[in-house]
Amino acid sequence: MKIGSFEVNVLHDGYFRLDGGAMFGVVPKVIWDRLEPADDHNRILLSVNPVLVRTGEHTVIIDTGTGSKYSPKDLEIYAIEQPRFLMAELRRLEVDPARVDYVINSHLHFDHIGGNTYRDESGALKPTFPNAKYVMQKQEFEDATSPSSRSHASYNLDDIVPLQEAGMIQLIEGDVEIVPGIRSRVTGGHTRGHQIIEIESQEQKALFLADLIPTSSHLKAPYVMGYDLYPADTAKYKEELLQEAAEKNYLLIFEHSPQMKVGRVVRDEKAFRFFSEAYD
Repeated sequence: MKIGSFEVNVLHDGYFRLDGGAMFGVVPKVIWDRLEPADDHNRILLSVNPVLVRTGEHTVIIDTGTGSKYSPKDLEIYAIEQPRFLMAELRRLEVDPARVDYVINSHLHFDHIGGNTYRDESGALKPTFPNAKYVMQKQEFEDATSPSSRSHASYNLDDIVPLQEAGMIQLIEGDVEIVPGIRSRVTGGHTRGHQIIEIESQEQKALFLADLIPTSSHLKAPYVMGYDLYPADTAKYKEELLQEAAEKNYLLIFEHSPQMKVGRVVRDEKAFRFFSEAYD
């Protein structure tokens, strides 16, 4: 799809499952189960939707999915399935990983940056995009490399440390234009350094929402994940952002929606309403 002069593709890196109660926080199961039905283990299906942006000057990947480094135990716990995966998607679009010059990590949880690195035939960890700068918030990097007892299970240092050792990480602080037309917006809430990504060209704008609003079922302000470290901050930022998106007709990209991945919102008297759009 086109955002102004930019070519934007919503990619697919498979599916995984997380506990539905944790995904919807204080919302009762009798409500959320109608939106996202749970399996026998109370898990809901989530998609992994990285984004490729080609600006004409830069080739940018936003988040890299779950990757390929998981143990059989992890595959079972999270029910990871990859009928399509990131590298195959890039081959389909004739994108050479060596030509990607920026990788932007919304935050550093394993389901968002698992594809930052891979293991070669010898088992050595290698950067997936060997000539890219991996861009992340300084606060997020510090929290991921020195995690708390609550958050440590969400981070996998194999996704981060090899990049640090290779000098490939670019740390930013706050809202920053990373390349012309692509900008970070720090939201906090989910983690202290969580950011969403603006994509803007020729007065058209899309927002990659990461875990601020993980699926189209999370539009309502109280629908905040139990995984969020600062849920009140998430709810406040989400409400303000959706009002802005409705007023300015932004295109929204949901990172974890299995079906309705791209669309716009309007607000009626009661709530925000989402309208899906076709995408590539």
